[in-house]
Amino acid sequence: MQERGEYETPEDADRVARVVLALLGAHLVGTVRAELAARLPETYALILLNPLQAAEPLSPERFVSATAAWIEGATETTALWDIGAVPSTAAGTADGVLTREVLLQLPPGYDVLFGHPQPA
Repeated sequence: MQERGEYETPEDADRVARVVLALLGAHLVGTVRAELAARLPETYALILLNPLQAAEPLSPERFVSATAAWIEGATETTALWDIGAVPSTAAGTADGVLTREVLLQLPPGYDVLFGHPQPA
């Protein structure tokens, strides 16, 4: 994560990962969330399994805005970078089947955030 996101310190990477996984976890349910969590280090798995509560699924654009709001000093541009680093790293730990299952639970457009754009 630190390398993929090009963060200067492990603390910067950790802060970003915590926010993005907490927001992402609010959108995933059931075995898909559990299977993805099982592939993450325990600290991050717990965050994914105990997410922030979402009243409704966030569109990719609102997900970016929410991430920017939760990361101190972030802008929507830097949040987009941060989001790209976390889901693409998480997706890298998952096989193609799990990644597709995760994307099926998310609103359209998250495939790009995960670094796995789907053909139209």
